[in-house]
Amino acid sequence: MQEANIASTIEIIVRRNDTLDAIFRRTSLDKADLAAIRELPGIRQSLDFLKPGDAIKLTHNDDGGIKTLTRKVSETQTLEVVRQEGGFAAKLVSNPVETRIRTAAATIDSSLFQAAEAADISDLVALKLANVFAWDIDFVLDIREGDRFTAVYEQIYQDGKYLRDGEVLAAEFVNNGKIYRAVRFVNDDGDAGYYTPEGQPMRKAFLRAPVEFSRISSVFNPHRMHPILNRIRGHMGTDYAAPIGTPVHAAGDGHLSFAGQRGGYGNAVVIAHSNGVSTLYGHMSRFAAHMRVGAHVQQGDVIGYVGMTGLATGPHLHYEYLMNGVHKDPQTVHLPGAEPLHAAALQKFRSATAPLLADLAPPTVLAAATSTPTATVSNTSVSAAAVAPVMSAAARPAGGLAGTAKTSVN
Repeated sequence: MQEANIASTIEIIVRRNDTLDAIFRRTSLDKADLAAIRELPGIRQSLDFLKPGDAIKLTHNDDGGIKTLTRKVSETQTLEVVRQEGGFAAKLVSNPVETRIRTAAATIDSSLFQAAEAADISDLVALKLANVFAWDIDFVLDIREGDRFTAVYEQIYQDGKYLRDGEVLAAEFVNNGKIYRAVRFVNDDGDAGYYTPEGQPMRKAFLRAPVEFSRISSVFNPHRMHPILNRIRGHMGTDYAAPIGTPVHAAGDGHLSFAGQRGGYGNAVVIAHSNGVSTLYGHMSRFAAHMRVGAHVQQGDVIGYVGMTGLATGPHLHYEYLMNGVHKDPQTVHLPGAEPLHAAALQKFRSATAPLLADLAPPTVLAAATSTPTATVSNTSVSAAAVAPVMSAAARPAGGLAGTAKTSVN
């Protein structure tokens, strides 16, 4: 009597540098079947492009012959291969996602991240929120206890299960009693940006702070006593204390006019911008690749990394803002804005963003609110157009975004 050939199902989690050939060898599966599957039209890339953490589900016989192979090739597509009488057949199965709109609000009592957590807002959304208002609010220096924020953002679901957060569609931040509002708008060219309710761009020509989520250790002070030289020596910029190796970003578009050793500044970069503006970044541990004099940089590009070269008592970035050679306080200088929407786009902007702005509480209501910590949430199951992020979000920094912090580091 012949013993039945019983099928078994296994799930393989792809390792680093794994290939299907290596997986089939490791699991004693029939490589002739793998070769036959690879011959199927239109699936070679979907089959062979593997990333660590991918899952491959296989059903096989005792002799290692493949009966089925299933793997998710994207968020919305799954590859299914099935053995039939005449050989293997493959198809891509659609796994549609649903976009839901969530509105959440919270009050800060210690940090942005703690307030976000209280409102069940992810770190990713909190970082995107900070990016939206980065040109108006210095999240190192300006955050105060009692500040409030509201975020209207996408949440992506599949088969009723939450997958991830999407774009921030509209947001409001009340900082020290001043109300900032922003809404996301996609123009006819498919470019996304954030604007005030009046259609003015949130983006400015310069970032308010060139280091993300550090702390102010020394402010602009033309009459400061230098902590190393022990004499009055004006501190003509702002110092951001941060761990060695923290990325330093170009505050605005321009080209490098200096990159190298510069006396007490240590490793320094100077960027020449338009309209007579220049910015200086000092005490860096090292420069980013390709940072050479004359190189063009864009706002947000990494130009170097925090260090303590030159005259420094601890790791920090020294940042200066000069206009026609005259030092200005980086924390208070007026930052010119980007180009506003033209009349034709403004009409479309108003109609497209009105529903999103309606999801934010009226400014007068928020302005009258108390500083008691709150977290309110509402959900709406409607769709919104999804495009590429306007600004990328980094990993959450240790300690979150502090309210205020000043120490005596140089």
